[in-house]
Amino acid sequence: MKILVTGTAGFIGSQLAHRLLARGDEVIGVDNVNDYYDVSLKEARLAPLLAHPAFTEVRQDIADRAVMQAVFEQHRPERVVHLAAQAGVRYSIENPNAYVDANLVGFMNILEGCRHNRVEHLVYASSSSVYGANEAMPFSVHDNVDHPLSLYAASKKANELMAHTYSHLYQLPTTGLRFFTVYGPWGRPDMALFIFTRKILAGEPIDVFNHGHHRRDFTYIDDIVEGVIRTLDRIATPNPAWSGMQPDPGTSLAPYRLYNIGSNNPVELSRFIEIIEERVGRKAVKNLLPMQPGDVPATYANVDDLMEDVGYTPATPVEEGISRFVDWYREFYGV
Repeated sequence: MKILVTGTAGFIGSQLAHRLLARGDEVIGVDNVNDYYDVSLKEARLAPLLAHPAFTEVRQDIADRAVMQAVFEQHRPERVVHLAAQAGVRYSIENPNAYVDANLVGFMNILEGCRHNRVEHLVYASSSSVYGANEAMPFSVHDNVDHPLSLYAASKKANELMAHTYSHLYQLPTTGLRFFTVYGPWGRPDMALFIFTRKILAGEPIDVFNHGHHRRDFTYIDDIVEGVIRTLDRIATPNPAWSGMQPDPGTSLAPYRLYNIGSNNPVELSRFIEIIEERVGRKAVKNLLPMQPGDVPATYANVDDLMEDVGYTPATPVEEGISRFVDWYREFYGV
């Protein structure tokens, strides 16, 4: 198939593009390669993709309406995986406008491109952050998520609502994927695993929020990519049992679906740090701090729907995933 993937210089997008190319798909990769974090890492992710004959790079901003309209009209993708976004809960407090531009305006441009070019299926990145103030564990896509705790979370919830509107009005099949703390080789430098590994190796203290009592459903990159591909290949369909008298947030009478993608096995942050220490061979100097504004104390994914619908099974234990990351980090940075 011809598949448009946004965010191909990013962590998930680059790994997904490799998998799609390996199975014979043609990939049009859109990314503006911004400087939210180290551009050289983004360029390194892109380099092997650019060498592949079935990969076409489009270095543009998804928030540019005219550009995105032209991209869709020129390439006519059959399916779209939209991963480009302004990420980060804490950064959304510092720079809220970046989230409006990328996550709202950018997503609108993707929806319009899909609508006007008869895209078969749009799969897009949501986030576990949408669960916000919810405390019922594990988090289920069938639960109400109307209490986000950060603008980042609100923007992802808005994406789900916007997608539903297009599924309803134009019968555009859409699938939203709520990712749970993705980690692994080629990961983001603003994420805990990257920061902790770098600082522990350098002998620098690490900031540990909520005194290490956070619990996160850490999900290895290979498991995430497998889930994205399986949902991409299963076009969203209406749920004939859906009722407006008891509306199910995870499905619809429109061709609309939501799924959690997580490991279904939350790990306490203090244990996560212990595993890094074991793999690095050095103890961390910890600066214990209270919980940050916008953070949630725990995430835990119910992935029953994804297992039932596409046969998804998370397969990578956190110990193995961290080992692979530390090996990659040492090699990539020559540590």
